[in-house]
Amino acid sequence: MVNVHSEFITSENVAEKLGNLDGLLVAPGFGHRGVEGKIIAVKYARENRLPFFGICLGMQMAVIEFARHILGWRDAHSTEMDANTSHPVIDLMEEQKKVTIKGGTMRLGAYPCALKEGTLAHHIYNGQAEISERHRHRWEFNNAYLGEFETAGMVASGVNPGSGLVEIVELPSHPFFIGVQYHPELKSSVESPQPIFVDFIRAAREFSDAKNAVKNPLLQSEMI
Repeated sequence: MVNVHSEFITSENVAEKLGNLDGLLVAPGFGHRGVEGKIIAVKYARENRLPFFGICLGMQMAVIEFARHILGWRDAHSTEMDANTSHPVIDLMEEQKKVTIKGGTMRLGAYPCALKEGTLAHHIYNGQAEISERHRHRWEFNNAYLGEFETAGMVASGVNPGSGLVEIVELPSHPFFIGVQYHPELKSSVESPQPIFVDFIRAAREFSDAKNAVKNPLLQSEMI
């Protein structure tokens, strides 16, 4: 595993910094630091079919990247970083807008998530119709834009059955591209790893094998 500091990623050096990776995980976080670098990294993973897994803020960066470069909304952003964006594709949760004292007021704890049949998420969770995962966030996918995202190819494959909150997004056109609003690491252990981590590692290994086969035609023939 290699840690890449997103505040140092630019459009000019992203291929150099990420070119040797077999998968990209954009981790959770808050605030402005490194956000544009994260968006550039997600774009690289999407365009180069590099396995991608985004957690919480990582998922939100994938949504923003898609809005900017596929839907063409160049100023699309989260209102956490840009309160004046004309396309707030990530916005503060409605119940959070009246919160003034921040301590312990985030969306916390486990919530149900209904999975869309036939999606990558549905497959990863072994065909379960509904799962439960733990959360820690204030901002969410803005459902006002959901129709346009799905028409353009980004699918909401997991949704809270009560509130309609988008919990999982993915790109069916990509070998492995998934972002989750929740924190799967909170229910993962050495003896019982969370299934998305397992499948992400599988996808990264397959990506590595395919890349090595192209570099070594003899290996490719032996694999066949």
